[in-house]
Amino acid sequence: MAAPRPAAPHAAPTLVAVPPDAGPAEGTAAVNARIQDVLGAPAKYEQVFVAFQRAVAARDARAVAALVAYPFTATVGGRRVRLPDAAAFVRHYDVIVTPVIASVITRQRYADLFVNDQGVMFGQGEAWLNGIRGDAAREEVDVRVIAIQSAN
Repeated sequence: MAAPRPAAPHAAPTLVAVPPDAGPAEGTAAVNARIQDVLGAPAKYEQVFVAFQRAVAARDARAVAALVAYPFTATVGGRRVRLPDAAAFVRHYDVIVTPVIASVITRQRYADLFVNDQGVMFGQGEAWLNGIRGDAAREEVDVRVIAIQSAN
C-alpha cells in the first residue's frame, strides 16, 4: 500500500488573527500592519473606529449617520431597505443599531480587529468599516461604515 500523499499546499489566507496573548500595543501594531498591507492608511481606520465607537456609545444617531457610506442597505421591519442618506439612517437608527449591535461595537478592541480585503470587522461581522473611493482618479479614500447587520 502506498504511503498517503501530503495535501497540496493552500494559498496563504487573506486574513490574520491577532494572537490572543498579544498585548494592546503589540496587537495594535499587528492590526495597523495588516490594514496597511491590505487596505492602506491605518490612521484613517483608527480615527473612524474611535469616532464610530464614541458615537454609538453616546447613542448619537446623527454622528453615526455621518460616518456611514450611502446608499446604505439595512434590515428594517424584516425587510432589506435602501437608505439614501443620513436623514433616512437617523429615522431608522434604533432598528439598525440595536442594543446587541451597540454592545458589539462599543466593546470591540482595536487591537483585536479582524482585517481582510472587505474591510475591518467588528465582532462576528455585526459592523464593517472600509475605505470608499469617491473618484477613481483620486488615491485618497474615505473610511466609512459600510455594514451594520444583526445575526438574525
